[in-house]
Amino acid sequence: MGTIPEFTKDGLLPPGDYEVTLDELRRSVLVAGPQDRANYPNWDARWHAKLVDKPELLVRQLWQVGISDIFVDGSFVEDKDHPNDMDGYFVCELRRLASGELERELNLLDPYKVWTWDPASRRPYRGYPKKQLPMWHQYRVELYPHFGQLSGIRDEHGNELEFPSAFRRSRRDGKPRGIVKIGGKP
Repeated sequence: MGTIPEFTKDGLLPPGDYEVTLDELRRSVLVAGPQDRANYPNWDARWHAKLVDKPELLVRQLWQVGISDIFVDGSFVEDKDHPNDMDGYFVCELRRLASGELERELNLLDPYKVWTWDPASRRPYRGYPKKQLPMWHQYRVELYPHFGQLSGIRDEHGNELEFPSAFRRSRRDGKPRGIVKIGGKP
């Protein structure tokens, strides 16, 4: 497994893929905060830890159905004192997703039945302009299936990106950033 480095001068996780266990993620700069505490006096380590704890159940459910390539990013991998949530994606087979098999298997494991990506399932949350998926409301994370499709996120030239490319760029300025792969599947 690996170590997650300090943020760049732009406040981003340096470009690269950082494979860590959930415990390593909890001990990393993304939770504990940067070493330079003077520049981050409001770093909310308890909130960052909750953002790892909440989706842990979802990660373990993905492992149970045979999915091991799970990536997390979003403002969680930037130098935000209190990010809103955690975003991510996982690699799956189109056949399992399109048939509904994957969603059924995951919802059999989840006590809140949050596994859906149906736009009609999105609900508002007070103070947020974007409607959120059920998993966000319960776990404060949105994990999207990836099977080679486009993400809806565009690069600086207007080209739509696949999740692996889109999630390795900062949404605020398009600069390259790193991503965390959750390893350590039991």
